[in-house]
Amino acid sequence: MVETFILRIVHACTHHAYRVLILAFLLGMAAAAYAATHFAINTNSSELISPDVAWRRYEAAFNAAFPNLDTGVVVVIDAATPDQADSAAASLSAKLRSMPQAIKLVRETGAGPFFSRNGLLYLPTNEIQRMAGQIQQAAPLLGPLAANPDLAGLGQTLSGLGSGLAAGQIPPDAVDRNALASIRNTLGSLLAGKPSALDWNSLTGSGADKRGTRRLLLVNPVLDFSDLQPGHLAADAIRSTAGDLGLTPEHGVRVRLTGDVPMADEEFNTLAEGAGLNGALTALTVLIILWLALRSGRLILAVVISLVVGLAITAALGLLMVGAFNLISVAFAVLFVGLGVDFGIQFSVRYRDERHQVDDLPVALDRSALKAGRPLALAAVAVAAGFYSFLPTSYRGLSELGLIAGTGMIVAFISSITLLPALTHILRPPGEPEPVGFLFLAPVDRFTARYRYPILIITLLLVMAGLPLLWHVRFDFNPIHLRSPAVESVATFIDLTRDPDTSPATIHILRPSLQAAQSTADALDKLPEVGRTVTLASFIPDDQAAKLDAIAGARAALEPVFAIPASKGEASDAETVASLRQAATVLNGLGQQDKAIAQLADQLARLADAPAGTRAQAQQALFGGFPGLLARLRDSLQASKVTLDNLPAELKSDWTTPDGRAAVQVFARGDTNDNLVLRKFAQAVRVVAPDATGYPVTIQDASETVVNAFIQAGALALVSITVLLFVVLKRTTDVLVTLIPLLLAGVVAMELTVLLDLPLNFANIIALPLLLGVGVAFKVYFVMAWRSGVRSLLASSLTRAVLFSAATTAAAFGSLWFSHHPGTSSMGELLALSLACTLVAAVFFQPILMGPPREPGASGRETTSPTELKE
Repeated sequence: MVETFILRIVHACTHHAYRVLILAFLLGMAAAAYAATHFAINTNSSELISPDVAWRRYEAAFNAAFPNLDTGVVVVIDAATPDQADSAAASLSAKLRSMPQAIKLVRETGAGPFFSRNGLLYLPTNEIQRMAGQIQQAAPLLGPLAANPDLAGLGQTLSGLGSGLAAGQIPPDAVDRNALASIRNTLGSLLAGKPSALDWNSLTGSGADKRGTRRLLLVNPVLDFSDLQPGHLAADAIRSTAGDLGLTPEHGVRVRLTGDVPMADEEFNTLAEGAGLNGALTALTVLIILWLALRSGRLILAVVISLVVGLAITAALGLLMVGAFNLISVAFAVLFVGLGVDFGIQFSVRYRDERHQVDDLPVALDRSALKAGRPLALAAVAVAAGFYSFLPTSYRGLSELGLIAGTGMIVAFISSITLLPALTHILRPPGEPEPVGFLFLAPVDRFTARYRYPILIITLLLVMAGLPLLWHVRFDFNPIHLRSPAVESVATFIDLTRDPDTSPATIHILRPSLQAAQSTADALDKLPEVGRTVTLASFIPDDQAAKLDAIAGARAALEPVFAIPASKGEASDAETVASLRQAATVLNGLGQQDKAIAQLADQLARLADAPAGTRAQAQQALFGGFPGLLARLRDSLQASKVTLDNLPAELKSDWTTPDGRAAVQVFARGDTNDNLVLRKFAQAVRVVAPDATGYPVTIQDASETVVNAFIQAGALALVSITVLLFVVLKRTTDVLVTLIPLLLAGVVAMELTVLLDLPLNFANIIALPLLLGVGVAFKVYFVMAWRSGVRSLLASSLTRAVLFSAATTAAAFGSLWFSHHPGTSSMGELLALSLACTLVAAVFFQPILMGPPREPGASGRETTSPTELKE
């Protein structure tokens, strides 16, 4: 029935070839127009997995409770000094808040009036006491400079210091040697042509901010998921604003972007890099392989046109079924081309073989339909069934890919028995004077037939010897490893993970109350995998009485400094030179007893003799951060006792909800870019808090969901294909000789991933559906040929079709190996490996496994005459 039905379709299409062509053209154009006008791709990776799985529910619950924490973009600002970092962060955040079309929300971590006033209380008590002592020692220097914060004032201050030391009015141990050393080093760098700013924070011991010279802005961007780069509007706004404000490396400030949104956007850029050239070379390679397979430009044109029309129809049907492609389902195009071209090559090579036997184009087409139709139909239905088995999985990306790709296989098959024969009839390729098969492989056929059992035994022993390797198959669940570390967002992300205080790899837990949150945090703090935990209660400093006493002492020492009004007029350059020379002269008199003071005196003299521009640079280097220092000291020394009641509302909203629920944040101990550290960290935390969420948890749960989805889909596909094969082939042995090589190819491919140190990941696991689809198709072709009585399979035209089909698919998919994107490159590598295993299993192992056909005398050629076919 199947052969007759397909024969009638092909016969009708060739007899009404132009009508078929016109209909296909109209249908293809309509499909292309629909796909172009309705094309949409949802690049929101969070929607690739069903929201009903447990870890997605925990993630959604936490995000709903604390929506402000789901930012998407982290702006990392690195500057030469803390003052410069503060100024850059303040100016950039203020400007971004005025861009609602691109930015929803901007927040700076650890900033604001509360932390400016009470930040010192979060330091250890001994550190605050040390800082207070250093401030008291620096007070004699700060006072005169507060009145005259310029080079002339510095000269006057140093002159007074030198005179006091010479007269014995100032004891040598009362001199702040660290301050003099810092001034000396800053002037030395400047005079050497390498200007750097004086760090007044370290000079006074007030570098209490753990952030150092780095500031983080958390930005909630406006996203457009219909765009391939949803966050580009916000990223462009941030970068252009930073440039307009002069926040560039040339000015000592570096602004970088990271977070989920920039990494996803830059990942697309990496994918696109070199894609045009790679695509052109791939297309050329495919055309060359098609030429080697078909030896006819007209046949190649027919195959390509039918493939393009089928792709347009599949794209339109896909959009009609799912509304918008996702980051996984969009791969249907690659699968369609890879498998669709196989159907075209199979039919066309069979046509060439029949045309060689019967130099009559319509008859050759009919004979091709009679011989190739049933294997093509079975292969198409088997592959489609395999893809449709992805539908029940909770991995939405895979589920939608299965729906579209499975439908595409039916479209490709219909195109290969309708449009392709019609085009072949219209283009009328010349006859085939030479045999189409690989006659030179006939000795190999004879060799394998003679030594069939030894070859089978050796092959099976080798595969079984490698079975222990399957225990070492790895799945790299870290999505960072799929991205290029050369791009800014990924490099910045990795940079942040090196600092436990800025690492994005933290876990979040939602609890019904602050008391429950603190109880969970106390339990987690006992785990060796946990570095520290944070709740709202963590913002209540300990030992506040002793800390406030030390701060009060420093405030008392600086109150006279704060009361000094700054000079309203700036000294002239001549006054500055005179002041510097006077200071150099006074200090030079002390140089015989103190080499450090002698060096400072020499630098002051050189600065006085230098051009005015050098002194302007020195003014900026020495005093650019001085006003900020005084303002910061004035604020930080006003600290008062912190309680839960006087914590700022914004801080409370980050850690508690209006209905009393509270958050726990958990930091890992160790390198959070290490998969083993992340895995142990997440596992340990979830023993205490099974509802934990956050990056270390979600990436592992996502990987488990994906792997389980592929296992489930693979099992369902295997069952459905097996049932289908039993229905069609009706013999257990025939089904086994179809499935055993497929399973063998899969096992060997997994063994080789271990030997080649190629772990599975979110990207290359897509190779498994391809292995299933191509594998089933190839095995079906050989089983059907074997059932028809073909003896020398390697020398037959079928092997030619399979080899060149595999080569075409390898060229299309294997080219991904050369991508600049690590994930895509690993996908290409595993695709090539899987395809090689599938091809070897189909072409070499399967004929040996099947042995001679059941009809000993069968030649494998149809005996139907051209006249009978015409009738």
